[in-house]
Amino acid sequence: MNTLKNHVQLIGRLGNDPELRNFDSGKQMTTFSLATNESYTNNQGEKVTDTQWHHVVAWGKKAQTINTYLKKGSEVAIQGKLVNRKYEKDGATKYVTEINLSEVLMLDKKND
Repeated sequence: MNTLKNHVQLIGRLGNDPELRNFDSGKQMTTFSLATNESYTNNQGEKVTDTQWHHVVAWGKKAQTINTYLKKGSEVAIQGKLVNRKYEKDGATKYVTEINLSEVLMLDKKND
């Protein structure tokens, strides 16, 4: 049995326009935030929507495609793996969890 150990699938909407970066090496990377929502009824009978935000990174041809066709509010289904990294900023260590994109499916209707 071939089991994926680090795999995530999400459906959500872009929280911002993708940001494309070009590197001296010729590589391209785009980043965007993805909002996923879950709705439920709380103990008081009120409908509650919980929004989670995810940082997504795509490289190469996928980065170009995303930057060309997607914008803030676009609905997508994505697959990828979780990547944890840390960096220093103003003397403090910052930790980031992001999704390294492997697949994207655009879910908006053609005229959207």
